[in-house]
Amino acid sequence: MKSDVRLALDCAAELGESPVWDAQEEALYFVDIKGRALHRFHPESGAHAIAGVPEDIGCVGLTKGRALIAGMRSGVFLIGRDGAVLKKLADNPEDEAWSRFNDGAVDPAGRFLVGTIDEAREGRASLYRLDRSGLTKLVGGLMTSNGLAFSADGRSVFHADTPRFTVTRYAYDPASGTLGEGDVFCRLDDTAADRARPDGAALDVEGCYWTALFEGARIQRWSPHGALLAEIPIPARCPTMVAFGGPELKTLYVTTAGGGRPEDERARYPHAGGLFALDVEVPGRLEPLFDPDV
Repeated sequence: MKSDVRLALDCAAELGESPVWDAQEEALYFVDIKGRALHRFHPESGAHAIAGVPEDIGCVGLTKGRALIAGMRSGVFLIGRDGAVLKKLADNPEDEAWSRFNDGAVDPAGRFLVGTIDEAREGRASLYRLDRSGLTKLVGGLMTSNGLAFSADGRSVFHADTPRFTVTRYAYDPASGTLGEGDVFCRLDDTAADRARPDGAALDVEGCYWTALFEGARIQRWSPHGALLAEIPIPARCPTMVAFGGPELKTLYVTTAGGGRPEDERARYPHAGGLFALDVEVPGRLEPLFDPDV
């Protein structure tokens, strides 16, 4: 496996997250949650644009009609590529004093699955489905909803509860958007020496699950059967999410967090908060588009 990691963009994000590749533009969109910013990066030209957004923005997804769907603190919105709010699709049903929307992904039918984070760490976060009927709770009792990724046939969805160091694989009905039974796909060891925990994720065409390990300075690739296949160091203590991009979807992009980290860590990882990239042999898949009519 190729594993030469390079700094693609030294953007110094406080909390970089939610990279998604737009094949039509040949550009990568991602967010800075705490910096309240939407980034657009064109790798071939090096062009980089930053648009401000009005509140903490946890995730974005591509939509039909060239807008973006965004999970923010107060709700789920349609926003323009310039960050302008176009329409509110749903309110956050939780208390914004401790809750905001975090990770999200579009399912194969065009619905949006999006979860929240309980910033007080009391286990009150949830995973929701957004479709034309509104917001529906799928899973409750979470700490930080994360790591969403769908199998190619749409019949399985992976989901991480980051502070619990666990990724669960649920049966999923792509026709109705309902969850079935879930089982533990993988669980990381929580030790004093290694607090690495699963954050954002993506699947490649072989059905392998790639996950960024927050406070682990590395990413992992897991087989469809839950066997660890590879670990690749990332020059940032807090990788946050991975996404496939490039013309053949053989570039793996990794967002990272740089804000609020200890001084000695910042000295060791001077480009923390940057966007990193590596070439991979097995490509990813294009992400589905959100369809408000589904």
